[in-house]
Order: sequence, then structure tokens, then C-alpha cells
Amino acid sequence: MKWTQTLVPTLREAPNDAEIVSHKLLLRAGLIRKLAGGVYTFLPLGLRALRKVEQIIREEMDRAGAVEVLMPALQPPEIWQQSGRYETASNVLFKLKDSGGREWLLSPTAEEVITTLAANEINSYRQLPKNFYQISLKFRDEIRPRFGLMRAKEFIMKDAYSFDTTDENAMASYRKMYEAYTRIFARCGLKAFPVEADTGVIGGNYSHEFMVPAETGENEVAFCEACGYAANIEKATSGIPKTAARDAGAAAEKFATPGVVTIEALSKEPYKVPANRQIKTLIYIADSQPIIILIRGDDQLNETKLLAKTGAVAARPATAEEIVPLLGAKPGSLGAVVNVPAPVPVYADERLRGANDMTTGANEDGFHLKSVSIERDIRVTAWFDLRTVGAGEPCGKCGKALKIRRAIEVGHVFKLGTKYSEKLNATFLDVDGTRKPCVMGCYGIGATRTLQAIIEQGNDKDGVVWPWSVAPYQVCITPLAVAPESPAMQLAEKIYAVLPERFKQATGQPMDVMLDDRDERPGVKFKDADLVGFPFRISIGEKSLAKGEVEIKPRTGPVEFVKIDDDLKNVCDYFLAKMTEAALAGKQP
Repeated sequence: MKWTQTLVPTLREAPNDAEIVSHKLLLRAGLIRKLAGGVYTFLPLGLRALRKVEQIIREEMDRAGAVEVLMPALQPPEIWQQSGRYETASNVLFKLKDSGGREWLLSPTAEEVITTLAANEINSYRQLPKNFYQISLKFRDEIRPRFGLMRAKEFIMKDAYSFDTTDENAMASYRKMYEAYTRIFARCGLKAFPVEADTGVIGGNYSHEFMVPAETGENEVAFCEACGYAANIEKATSGIPKTAARDAGAAAEKFATPGVVTIEALSKEPYKVPANRQIKTLIYIADSQPIIILIRGDDQLNETKLLAKTGAVAARPATAEEIVPLLGAKPGSLGAVVNVPAPVPVYADERLRGANDMTTGANEDGFHLKSVSIERDIRVTAWFDLRTVGAGEPCGKCGKALKIRRAIEVGHVFKLGTKYSEKLNATFLDVDGTRKPCVMGCYGIGATRTLQAIIEQGNDKDGVVWPWSVAPYQVCITPLAVAPESPAMQLAEKIYAVLPERFKQATGQPMDVMLDDRDERPGVKFKDADLVGFPFRISIGEKSLAKGEVEIKPRTGPVEFVKIDDDLKNVCDYFLAKMTEAALAGKQP
């Protein structure tokens, strides 16, 4: 491709609404353009890179035995009502009506569609296992789209769905996808790592996220360098000890605390009750019903764990107007010792189990209770791990200190079990003649998000640093004189014609070459080449020609000089050597 024949509208400055490096570079390098909040047009170079990401995904899914299909983006709400997600996922669903007034949904994912297909087409165990995948547009009504392609209203995702006869076979399908994801991200040049994850609104009982370390990531990951444990902060646990036991008093004792409504205030003079000896009482409304949550004063509630452990679909903090009629006091004086209505469940964090000599609210404004023994004085409905893990806490597997890092989620694998197959009647006749629900898994990769994650991980002060495998063009030929009769342009045209063909003959792989035929100053061309991120730039000018050489500049390496011969063998051999070096080192060139 010649530069003047395509569209590469580079920018010296990024728009003000571009917040993170990768978003800025997507715009500055002329890869995408914003149409509206969370909606983007892919320009020629951005689309080429995206298609290469998709092709890697497609090759590895095929290699893992998955079968490609294409499902409708327009879905009837009835199947979502049947699965139960019409309500639970309503906050992200795009809903529209046709000319006849019938409601439709724009696909945010396709569990309901593929399970309906399986219910109609799969009847016998002989047809299983099956794994169907697609790469297609998805739509989610993000309240606050941000960070470019990271959180958009419209995006491209690969979603796959496996159907098996047994739980054991479903785990085998899960492992195949897990391994395929590892290969996909490695081939894309990403340093991605799997972490244990919560299943969220998708459901199921086992899942892993694939994360790319990035300070601008929206996820937090707890990990142990010593043993390799890693989990999303929403799932992570630690080996931190429970609250130290003390001698319990004869009974809980009420004392006045006028104006004290925070953990910090109670820890100061004149009370001096350390946060780790306080019980924090939180009131939530879960599926329209009040619940009481107890955690230690120096811990933070993890709302994702709360939903997962209690089975609630949705939960939110109760308002003061909802709390006062329930417990008789305002937030800041709440507890679960007295005046707790019997039907209201009390969920306590495991770290409080066995704790005594604690202090908590008395459910009377301006008063607290001390000498509280949680198992003696409080009716606990259930004990759960409800706290958020902190950096430095001991790993639950090996005892070494956990670390916390930010990361970008690029893929997620779920073992769904029979949640969808039972509700949508995806069953099969087993070998013994009994009808059973298919055991399912689902597996997603955000293709557009992966593209941006590659840029977020691969960049420097000059622009994008593409891996060879997904670069829109791997080589940019830059003649410093572009008149057709100039020796520089004539050599550039020759390299442009010969290099890709010779490379493919030798390696069996394509080489995508851009010829920068713009009549621009060398500095402009060099800056644009670095900004766009071509892995290699071949520069041809008068000085190098006088020496019988061309300059080859790896994107992140020093300039190298290669002698020109009649059939360009030296130039071709240069790239073959780079590919060989990279292969031996297990890296991208």
C-alpha cells in the first residue's frame, strides 16, 4: 500500500477527551475516529490491525476444535425472559421497537441465542461435545463509556459456547479454551496472565479472566509472586488471621458516644477503640429486601462477593430513610445486637468469627455497645468471606505477601454448568436413554479491547510499538525524494515490489509493506512512522545511496546499514535473520 492511496490522518495532539495513552495513540496514529460517546469508526490502519487480531483468534479457536457460526445481533426479548436475564442485565440492554411495536434487543452477548440453537439442533449424546464461536458486533448500554475502545457502547467480541454431556467433559472443554486463550494473547504480543474471577451476571461456578498489566486498567488483581496465585480483587482471598480472641465480658454494655458516627471518630480520644476491635454494620437492600452485613472496622465490604455469596441479583446501600424505621437509629450508631427484626438476615464476614470484646452501634443515636461477643450476642444468619483483600496480606496458599496491581481484562472463560440449558431446554438423550441438560461453558475475548490493550502495553514517547503479528504494516519504506525519476524513489519502488514476495517465498508468511510516497519533509515522515508504530522503517536518501546502502531502523532499536545489491538479497536476508533471531528467542521480531 502507498501512503497517498490510503487514509492515515495522524495528529500532533490528542483530543481533550482522550484520557489514557492507548486512547490518545489510537486517535493520533489515525487508527480510529470518534462518532459519538462509545462509538468509533475504524480507519484503514486500525481496521488492518483489528483484522489481524481477529485472524489470530480465529486460527486458535479452529485449532482448539471450535466451529464458527454467526448469530443475529437482533434478539427477541422472550429468550432473555426465559433465562431470567431480562431483568438482571437490564442496565446494559439496548432495547428498541420495530414498526409493528414489537420489542427487540441488540445483542450484548449470545448465551440465550446459542442455547436456543442447541435446544433445536442437538438431541443425542452422539452429537456432543460441540463448541460454537463467532466474532461479531456487540452492544452494551454503558452509562459512562470511556477510555476509547476499552469501555464502548459498540464493540467486537469473540464469544464461544461449549456443550458437553458431563461435568468432567465440560472441564476438558474449559481447559482447551484456557490453553487457546494463552496462545492467542501470546501471538498478539501481549503479556497476559490468568486470574481467578467472579462469574457475575453471566453465572456459572468457575471462571478465569485473562489480564494485561496496566496502570490505567479498570481492574485490580491480587497476586503472589512466590506461588503464582492470582485473582481479581472481586474474588481474591488471603490468609489474614481472624480477629484475636479476648476474654468476653459478662454482657454487652451500652455507653454514650454523642456525635460519634464513624469508625475513625470512635478510635480517637476519649474512646480509643481501635478499628480492628469495632464491628462495622452496613444495611443493604438486596433484591428489594433489607439485609445486615457485619465486617471488621478496618475492613472494606466487597459488593461482588456479597452478591456471589448471598445469591442476590442486585444490592445497594440502604438510605437513612430506609434504615431508621428498620433499626431505630441513623447510620453511625447501627449494630446487630438489639432491635433487629427477626426476618432480616445478618451476614457476617469470616474474619469476625469467634470475635469478642468488640464494640458496635447500639441502634440508638449517640450510643454504642462494648464487650460484645459476636457469637453470644448476635444472631448471625451465615458466615461468608465478604471483605476486600489488601496489599501485604499473607497469601492463602503459601503465606508470602500479596501484591495488588491494576490490569485490563481482555478475555474471560466461564464454566456455566446447566444454568442456561435447563432454562432454555437444551437437553440430549444419554446412552442410557435418559434426557439430561447439556453442561455448558462460555468464553469471551474482546477483540477491539485486545487491540487497544496491545497499544496500552506497547508504546513509548514517540508513539505505538506494534508487535510484528498485528502491526497494520510491518515495514515502512521511506524515500526522502519522491519524484518518479529520483534514484531514491526508484529503489523504494523496487524494494516495495520485491521484498514482500521474497519474504513470503522464504517464510510462507506475508509481509505487509507501506511505501511512504508523500512529498513531505524527512522529519515529518520519520515522526509519522514512529507514531503509527511500524516495526521497521527503511529509509532511502542521497547520503545512504552514495554509500550503496539503505538505513533500516527497527522501531525500538538503533539504525542499521544494509548494502544494496542488484537483486536486493541483502535487504531480504536482513528481515529473514530478524525473524530467525526472534523465533530462537521465542519472541516477536
